[in-house]
Amino acid sequence: MTVPFQRVHLIVMDSVGIGEGPDAKDFNDEGSHTLKHTLEGFDQKLPNLEKLGLGNIAPLPVIDAVDHPLAYYTKLSEASVGKDTMTGH
Repeated sequence: MTVPFQRVHLIVMDSVGIGEGPDAKDFNDEGSHTLKHTLEGFDQKLPNLEKLGLGNIAPLPVIDAVDHPLAYYTKLSEASVGKDTMTGH
């Protein structure tokens, strides 16, 4: 068996919203974007998260999109109907 990676680092940023969900209107959450709103008052760059591709998921203050991210990245949406993250676990 060939192992493509010697090491995998998985970062799960639970409850860190990166844009509103498709059902945001149902929960009066239109315009929600926890990460963006948090970074709006932040005056430091986050070069490691930038290099990993976090800015490629959505436009973010202080984190730019990169042409060749060093990691795979994704954005997930909750599959269950509910506002709390515990419903999805």
